[in-house]
Amino acid sequence: MRAVPITVTALAAALLLTACGGGDSSSSGGSSKGSSKGSSKGKNSDGKASASACDLGVEVGPVNAAPAAGDTGNVTVTLTNKGAQCTLDGFPTVEFQAGDTTVAVPRDEAAEAPKVTLAEQGTTSFTITYVRGEDGGDKGLAVTTVKYGLPGASADESFPWSYGAVALKGEDAPDASVSGFQQAGD
Repeated sequence: MRAVPITVTALAAALLLTACGGGDSSSSGGSSKGSSKGSSKGKNSDGKASASACDLGVEVGPVNAAPAAGDTGNVTVTLTNKGAQCTLDGFPTVEFQAGDTTVAVPRDEAAEAPKVTLAEQGTTSFTITYVRGEDGGDKGLAVTTVKYGLPGASADESFPWSYGAVALKGEDAPDASVSGFQQAGD
């Protein structure tokens, strides 16, 4: 009888110690295997810099690809926090790459700079909205890769683009935008 309470007590202590451990807030960098680890820095309400490490798993989708030139499509990038609670403060940066050409995707002008706190296993997402361009035309960018960065992160991540050419509004201006971070219920 006495061994059961000791085992339960020891198990509870082990779980408590495990729960107290957090992610390494000094680590940064990334990998191409669906994980984005970096330091997210922003300003708190006092205007002072605050930092919190995020170890994020990445999934591209759902995707609502534009079927033909002139149509609008949406590509959602979902981030899942694999570590301790962390905060993303600001907008993701996104660039389209097509051969030797790289163009920045502007943020959605209607969106406010979001500050999202993610609990362990919490998720957030951002959406790239684009207008499909004509394949092979001078008013379309044959995007092959999307490069994105998280606010304050020291490394960028990328994923392949297979959703057609992106229309151009000007030489270096894609007809596209990136939203702020969104959480379920927003």
